Amino acid sequence: MKYYCNPLNVNYRYQFNLEPDRQIPSVSREAADPTLLYYQGKYYIFASMTLGVWVSEDLVTWENHRLPDNLPLYDYAPDARVLGDYVYFCASRASQNCDFYRTKDVLNGPYEKIPGSFAFWDPNLFADEDGKVYFYWGCSNETPIWGTELDPETMQPVGEKKVLITGDPYTRGYERFGENHCKMPCSEEEIEVRYQEFLKQVHASGKQISAEMVPVIKGIFSDKPYIEGAWMDKHHGKYYLQYACPGAEMNVYADGVYVSDHPLGPFEPAKNNPYSYKPGGFIPGAGHGSTMTDAQHNLWHTSTMRISMNHKFERRVGLWPAGLDSDGELFCNQRYGDWPIAVEEGQMDPWQNPQWYLLSYGKKATASSCQEEKTPDLAVDENVQTWWRAATAEKGEWLQVDLGSCKGVHGVQINFADDQIDVPISGTLSGEQRNRYIEEKDDVTRWFLEGSKDGVHYEMIEDKSQADTDLPHDFIVLEEGKEFRYVKLTVLEVPYHQPACISGLRIFGKGHGEKAQKPEFQAVRTSDLDMMVTIHPQENVVGYNILWGTDPQKLYHSYMIFDTKQNIGALVKGETYYVRVDAFNENGITEGTVQKADKQ
Repeated sequence: MKYYCNPLNVNYRYQFNLEPDRQIPSVSREAADPTLLYYQGKYYIFASMTLGVWVSEDLVTWENHRLPDNLPLYDYAPDARVLGDYVYFCASRASQNCDFYRTKDVLNGPYEKIPGSFAFWDPNLFADEDGKVYFYWGCSNETPIWGTELDPETMQPVGEKKVLITGDPYTRGYERFGENHCKMPCSEEEIEVRYQEFLKQVHASGKQISAEMVPVIKGIFSDKPYIEGAWMDKHHGKYYLQYACPGAEMNVYADGVYVSDHPLGPFEPAKNNPYSYKPGGFIPGAGHGSTMTDAQHNLWHTSTMRISMNHKFERRVGLWPAGLDSDGELFCNQRYGDWPIAVEEGQMDPWQNPQWYLLSYGKKATASSCQEEKTPDLAVDENVQTWWRAATAEKGEWLQVDLGSCKGVHGVQINFADDQIDVPISGTLSGEQRNRYIEEKDDVTRWFLEGSKDGVHYEMIEDKSQADTDLPHDFIVLEEGKEFRYVKLTVLEVPYHQPACISGLRIFGKGHGEKAQKPEFQAVRTSDLDMMVTIHPQENVVGYNILWGTDPQKLYHSYMIFDTKQNIGALVKGETYYVRVDAFNENGITEGTVQKADKQ
């Protein structure tokens, strides 16, 4: 059996961003908007701001390969699709015509250029079974998802573009802006007030805003949802047009889906919306992605996950099992979406529960040192936006988690964070706005991980003291399990010689006690778009998973929490919802009882 743990264990590259309201560039890692492709026996992920493509033979172990410089590597939302013998590639550049490229060798090229004839953002190419080619695009809180047919030889549009999906946050709660969908669109007066305040800050820094950026900035202040990231699939004669909303920097970034009998519509919202949704857990976000059928005919969905601390677009990539039910509803399993996921050969059960459970949440953590309020306990709070930071950048700073007693440890995920890195730009600013540099050199992250039963005698779990890799979300598997009480990470080297920062030293395995009792809860519909779930407190619980759907047998949506109360703001007006709350602890998962959400 092979295992991975989201976010995917790859070398997310650093980039430097010059912003209008900052004197120095922000530095952070980013990869987003993934396209997952199966081609000639291998899997490929093309993602924004990576300079390359990730390649795998098993969806678990990925290697980065640099792409040729003639591709638009600084353009967002790269799209790749197989058309005949070729892989076609394009990316976003809204201010000028975007070109297409094709190749028969993804890693080595060459990539033949096909001149484009129009500008677009967030592209997606789709080849139908009859040989016709269609194209979908759109990324705005003012404009829709568009679609058109393309000539497969010239990639020129055939006929007029069509409006396919428009935003409606008044009836689709999952399209509402803000953390946990806390905002509705603003009035024009509110937008102008926000813009004028921002303008004062920009002018105070000695900078100016170009005329073409004014509507973009005002659009950001409008709190209207972004409708973006199109992706088309066809299953059993039906066309499934997926789209992202409401915004990449929010925990509720999601993928919805519309269905039609024709590739250019008309489209109707699927019953199961949002299709991909992960607002809780260690790292949230599951929007702007792609869906792929693997070599064993299993469906997988990959999407963008959110950190957004050092920069709004500080993001990662996640991968989850997906599928179609007997009614043709597209679904994605993100119930335990940042826990270890087993990848089996052959046909998989997309709803299988995890085999290992979270052992590290809230446990006692100690460290060699810490800086200010960035204490060791922040490495075990299941929040990617908080972290332990060592007081120095010296080699050998360490972080240790005490599990309280010996437990069977099967997996450890080590999540390195960045904390306001201040280093000079080492290359030339590029991109459409000439304000971005992606780090070209390959950094290294080095450490070693030890385990102990008594805190005195330690054995090596994994030694990466000589590693030549830079994996900020490394995942270590001990499939047979080892009994440890203490797990200790010693950091030797990180990029830019910054102090060690760990947002999550996450330990998975099996405890030796009893499972939690079946939880009792109330689910009350507080508005057309909201539902409050209140769980009766109980002992011997680590956390809860709130599951819901429009059918008691189809609880496809989930929200993992470590509290006993949560508003669910992703409902669709007019739909009836059913809810189940599952409790989990170190010993397993206890499923609750399904009940209908009551009206207030």
